[in-house]
Amino acid sequence: MNTSYKVKFWETRPNKAGPRSDKPGKVISYTARWTVGGREKSRTFERSSQAKSFLSDLRQAAKNGEAFDTDTGLPLSTLKAATARTWLEFARAYVKARWPHAAAKSREGLTDTMTAVTLVFVKDMPGRPDASLLRVLLRRFVFVPDDRRPDMSAELGTALRWLESASMPITELDEPRLARAALETLALQLDGQPAASSTFRRKRAVFKHALGYAVELGELAANPLDRVKWRPPKQNGAVDRRVVVNPSQARELLTAVSYVGRSRGPRLRAMFGCMYFAGLRPAEAAGLRRQDCELPATGWGLITLKKTRPQTNKRYTDSGETFDDRGLKHREDDIVRPVPIPPELVTMLREHLDAFGTAEDGRLFVTSGGRSFSGSAYAQVWKRARVLALAPDQVESPLAARPYDLRHAAVSLWLNAGVHAPEAAERAGHGVDVMLRVYARCIDGQREVANQRIEDALAA
Repeated sequence: MNTSYKVKFWETRPNKAGPRSDKPGKVISYTARWTVGGREKSRTFERSSQAKSFLSDLRQAAKNGEAFDTDTGLPLSTLKAATARTWLEFARAYVKARWPHAAAKSREGLTDTMTAVTLVFVKDMPGRPDASLLRVLLRRFVFVPDDRRPDMSAELGTALRWLESASMPITELDEPRLARAALETLALQLDGQPAASSTFRRKRAVFKHALGYAVELGELAANPLDRVKWRPPKQNGAVDRRVVVNPSQARELLTAVSYVGRSRGPRLRAMFGCMYFAGLRPAEAAGLRRQDCELPATGWGLITLKKTRPQTNKRYTDSGETFDDRGLKHREDDIVRPVPIPPELVTMLREHLDAFGTAEDGRLFVTSGGRSFSGSAYAQVWKRARVLALAPDQVESPLAARPYDLRHAAVSLWLNAGVHAPEAAERAGHGVDVMLRVYARCIDGQREVANQRIEDALAA
């Protein structure tokens, strides 16, 4: 590319209709004229204001010391914008680059984030398809590999053509207002309600990484998020103490689970027991295998967690199944987490093995056909168990509303029992700082203990 800083501008020239036209002598267009390196350049516009605005932009670029391309006559910034990829083209390439190295749940989060921001970075063009149709298009077709896409309908094909035409050049994201608009979208759920702070932080991290990738490729000069000071309302993410059951309530719920259905409830009782007595996440319990368990005839046992089995859409998994075998959350694949388990859970697991055995790979909690229980299946069992075990006013309350609340109850119990925070954090698979922030509202009776210790120190 040849460039020059030697630029001169002429006044716009009106162009009149010829003698053979219907209105001879009438001004029909305006031509902007300038030279770059001695070579004449021109561009014609329908209105005088358009031609003058164009020349004004060129003058401003020259005033700022920009070099001009001698072939097109345009300043390099304008030329770059004219030849830049659209956001949609960039986003496709970004997802394609990250896909092979991401876990299934990460792929799902990546797709959700890029879908949300892509719908922000579009021009106001006629014929815009319905937002729900565009989301389907992006999630199922645009942001997944070619071999995972179903056949595209004519309606989706039309929506794709509109999206490709309307997508903004990525260079327009140099304006912080667009980055702010994207953040505001990420901070809301589809129904307009505020998203959880953890959800927003996760999506913002994906978006910021994408913009950083654009900077790395030279498509953006700097990450526009660095200039956006906006933050959503703070949510501390602490567990609501109203969801935490006491040991008596937990045992009633586990008993009630065994009465739900002919086999589904009994097969899930020990899985829910692992969430309460060992503080396992649902995906950790789903991946638990016989070879991970030490179950002595008496006394405490040990679970050595090695795998999780999170559920996601099969288009995100390499196996094509709805479950993805992964290492432990926030840990390297070869890192394990030992969790001592009380005799009550040891007995429960031994009874479960005697009654139902395991899947071929040793997994404990599977259907009669050997498949993993879906999240919706065990959530439905839990819902019915709450009705059997709890009083009507408790059923309407947040108390143990989700199976995950059993894990919250477990960690709260440990902390209230005086288990040191590092030990509780190790068993739960948390960082100490995160655990204390999340469970701060669920630690009872510590004020009196602290007051007594201070009083004893003062009296010494």
